[in-house]
Amino acid sequence: MLDRTHLTIIREVDRQGSLTAAAGVLFLTQPALSHAIKKLEDQLGTPVWTKEGRNLRFTQAGQYLLGLANRLLPQLEHAEMRMRQFAEGTRGTLRIGMECHPCYQWLIKIVSPYLNAWPDVDVDVRQKFQFGGVGALFGHEIDLLVTPDPLYRQGLHYEPVFGYEQVLVVASQHRLARKTFVKPEDLNNETLISYPVEIERLDIYSQFLLPAGCSPKRHQVIETTDIMLQMVAAGRGVAALPRWLVDEYADRVAIRAVRMGRQGIAKQIFLGTREADIGIDYVKSFIGMARETA
Repeated sequence: MLDRTHLTIIREVDRQGSLTAAAGVLFLTQPALSHAIKKLEDQLGTPVWTKEGRNLRFTQAGQYLLGLANRLLPQLEHAEMRMRQFAEGTRGTLRIGMECHPCYQWLIKIVSPYLNAWPDVDVDVRQKFQFGGVGALFGHEIDLLVTPDPLYRQGLHYEPVFGYEQVLVVASQHRLARKTFVKPEDLNNETLISYPVEIERLDIYSQFLLPAGCSPKRHQVIETTDIMLQMVAAGRGVAALPRWLVDEYADRVAIRAVRMGRQGIAKQIFLGTREADIGIDYVKSFIGMARETA
């Protein structure tokens, strides 16, 4: 019946977009790949995909198997990797997932000393996940998740690393630059620049604008911190970022940090991991070094 080979074929067909391309990646002939799936369809009594010209379209059953493949295969691959590491006496790779775009500058300060302290452990940083950060932890796509908004689930553990203030970033000559703090309505006629994150996960919306019934005149998405701050300095918009990050750029870019609301917006960065991995020495070491760097 259903086995790992079928799931691997289904996942690769989805990734590559065609039977021919998937066969090349899997080092199979296209007839062999087609035969394997046809045999599975006969056993299951339902088609996995249908052909539309040269394209394939997954059926409802195929979509279900694709989801299963995306959940199970990373876990099997991770387990095999760990077994090879045990057999070879090596550690492997610490895979870090990022749900905090501006935290790269902070992370870079940790990676170099960490690699020196753990010569048999590599570091890989990932930002895009199949099922979001929590799903990536459960699916063994990553080993640590850097996030300011932990989603607590059974089987996961979060360690607070450092606290910070989320501030509004404006150009040095902006009309809001001399204010002690800004109010939500001050942004009604502004262009808000943010990272490509869902609005409901942006603190400036959830904790500042939306509770007051306010919204910016325009919302623009930019992926990189440097370009974002150059846009702000040029008067093209405002942004919401951690104060520590703004302080790092303030001597290079004509920007100023302004408190959002009289009390400000307090945030904290967490490192999340699977409960089963808390005791792993090189994971514990990274969390400890992260606290020291903070």
